[in-house]
Amino acid sequence: MLTVRDLFEIKSIDGLKIVAGEKGINNEITIVNIIENPDAFDWLSPNELLLSTGYIFKDNEELQNRIIQELSEINCAGLVVKMKRYFDKLPQNMIDKANKLGLPLLELPFEYTLSKVISIINEKASGRYDLLNRKTLDIHNLFFRITLEGGGIDKILSMLSETINNPIIFVNEDWKLVDFTEHMNNKVPLSYCFDLVKNRPAFSKEFIDSIPKDVSEIKKTIKRIYYLEGMEIKCRILPVAAASSIYGYIIVWQTVSELTEFDFIILEQASTNIALERIKAKEIEDVKLKIRQDFFDDLLTGKITSSETIHTLSEMHGLHSNYMYYCIVINIDSVEFQQYEDMVARRVSLENKARKCVELIYDYANKADGEVTCFHRNNRIIILIGQHENRPAVSVYEAKQYTNNLYSILNKQISNSTFLIGIGRQYGSIRSLHKSFSEANESIRLMQKFEDDGGVSHFEDHSIYHFLDSNIKDMELEEFFMKRLGKVYENDQLHGTSYIITLENYFQNNLNISETSKAMFLHRNTLIYRIEKIKEILNSDLKNSEELLQIQLALKIFRLLNKKLHTDS
Repeated sequence: MLTVRDLFEIKSIDGLKIVAGEKGINNEITIVNIIENPDAFDWLSPNELLLSTGYIFKDNEELQNRIIQELSEINCAGLVVKMKRYFDKLPQNMIDKANKLGLPLLELPFEYTLSKVISIINEKASGRYDLLNRKTLDIHNLFFRITLEGGGIDKILSMLSETINNPIIFVNEDWKLVDFTEHMNNKVPLSYCFDLVKNRPAFSKEFIDSIPKDVSEIKKTIKRIYYLEGMEIKCRILPVAAASSIYGYIIVWQTVSELTEFDFIILEQASTNIALERIKAKEIEDVKLKIRQDFFDDLLTGKITSSETIHTLSEMHGLHSNYMYYCIVINIDSVEFQQYEDMVARRVSLENKARKCVELIYDYANKADGEVTCFHRNNRIIILIGQHENRPAVSVYEAKQYTNNLYSILNKQISNSTFLIGIGRQYGSIRSLHKSFSEANESIRLMQKFEDDGGVSHFEDHSIYHFLDSNIKDMELEEFFMKRLGKVYENDQLHGTSYIITLENYFQNNLNISETSKAMFLHRNTLIYRIEKIKEILNSDLKNSEELLQIQLALKIFRLLNKKLHTDS
């Protein structure tokens, strides 16, 4: 075991002088490193002896004090500064700080190179590594045995907490709680500081944002302070990663004891084993997800015809075969998706946005009229709402009210996105769910055709459009329109009038002049003038019920064929 005191016995670095922190002269040295970058604090380990020319802190008293403070908190062995390069003598503030914290502060004569000193001290400290390697191998075997016996992440965390003598929190790559282990001597209980609900965020956004996102920037543990009611709680954070992919983070709630060099080695061993557990769990989950997706795909396309099969698979995947169901489909469109030239990056962006939408929908699930099941397929979110068969069927008004509220939430929470939401009808049997799914998609198709910029539509809102669009050819529809309203349409095209739009509003407001003028923000006399001009063009008084029906049908056709209409002129 090499200590700071032993350095003065090494003849090949004669002239080394301690100027402060003699209380730490028996600190162990396991490795020597150079510190010439203030960002290096995150990567330091206990028992490291740091060498420096002093360049990074030569003119910065605040940084001088911070370096002494940080090295002391990490339990580094000491700081050695090469003299006569930037300092003739070390600043008094550093000496005072080192004496206060018991961190050895040493002066190295100018004639020695830092690389030579590192080589000399590491050679002396190498015997320590043999002991560490043996202890590390023992711990590795213990963790490996837990993995082989199927102990899982909770057993690994329990053993890790017991070994390094501190509480442990483990979160996934999105910083949602996976598991945790409390420590009996923890004076700041985890349950007091966090809402310990699995699969929910535990830490604040500010804390999470302070962590590097790229695994290459966080290969070792980093230190962060968690602020709580005036307390500053030291946390050590280590990513659980494999092949440049992060599977989560281990957070050591350092409230019981300081971490030793061996503790850091244990953390890295635990990280490897937890990564294996996460990879294994992900593969199992992927298989389950594939089976689940295949079931829902078959259910929503009507491929499952056997009542017994539907009953069995529904119960397996959280549905009730005896419930009444209706389907809601949400189409997501975002300008963000077009910014990515790389297909993979675009796919990841879409996946993240869809997953966020699903989470929001489940958060709002208690407002629905039944049990909510939600999942996504590419840029579409599919919501299945099942209601007990003994309850009344969901009305169109109730379905639209729930969906309009959902639409408002998504618009508020998901930025730079447009949502088209289609609602299918409720059916008395889950075997007919594919009909509701088809209706919801049909509603979205028509909204896209009408170029709606977001909104909610129930299948029954467009029943006349569904009928016209699916049963009559476009040529016949155009012929009908041109026969009934062709002259009005041609007048709009030639003179820039908006008589077709006026007619639409007139019928939407039940042929009421006052209500129509309000809806169109027109003066009453202006609207009356337009209506009279339309009557003149059509050579009609707009009073015959049969004629009014034909005009209404022609207006529906106009919406369906607006981009395809042609005039002789």
